[in-house]
Amino acid sequence: MGLTANPGAWTGLNENEEAMKQELFLTVNPNVLVARRRRLKRRLERGVTLFEVLIVVAILAMIAGGVAFFALPQFNKAKINTAEGAARVIRQAASQWQATNNETSCPTMSQLVQDKLLDPGQNTADPWGQPFSITCADEDVVVISGGPDKKKGTKDDIVIPKGATGPGE
Repeated sequence: MGLTANPGAWTGLNENEEAMKQELFLTVNPNVLVARRRRLKRRLERGVTLFEVLIVVAILAMIAGGVAFFALPQFNKAKINTAEGAARVIRQAASQWQATNNETSCPTMSQLVQDKLLDPGQNTADPWGQPFSITCADEDVVVISGGPDKKKGTKDDIVIPKGATGPGE
């Protein structure tokens, strides 16, 4: 029972032998290989449909929404940390200004920059665009930022040192 050129012809082989014969025919026959290559080439050249593009856009939008949902609170925490760090630098500069000038009054931001205790390139406003306020009482310097709501005297204010109270509180 030999192999014939027609893969569909009955040869009297069992299933395994028939599968092997079919595989042999497909790999040996150059016409089948050429047809396979043409089909593969057509599939690759076909492109994408509008529906496929819309699905990808929807998936990307869901991913972006998830990232925004988790990243925005972290961004707000980073702003608070930045404001606290800047307030500490300003407080230290104001304390140093008082010690250098033997003063108990509070310096202004421009005095701190002019005396080179603060870098001229340093932003003297909080991350929300409001200026820090410096108050001095009992030889203690307190730096206050209005916080995220930009209003002084509310619970979200950033006060350095922590626990200190600003004027009128």
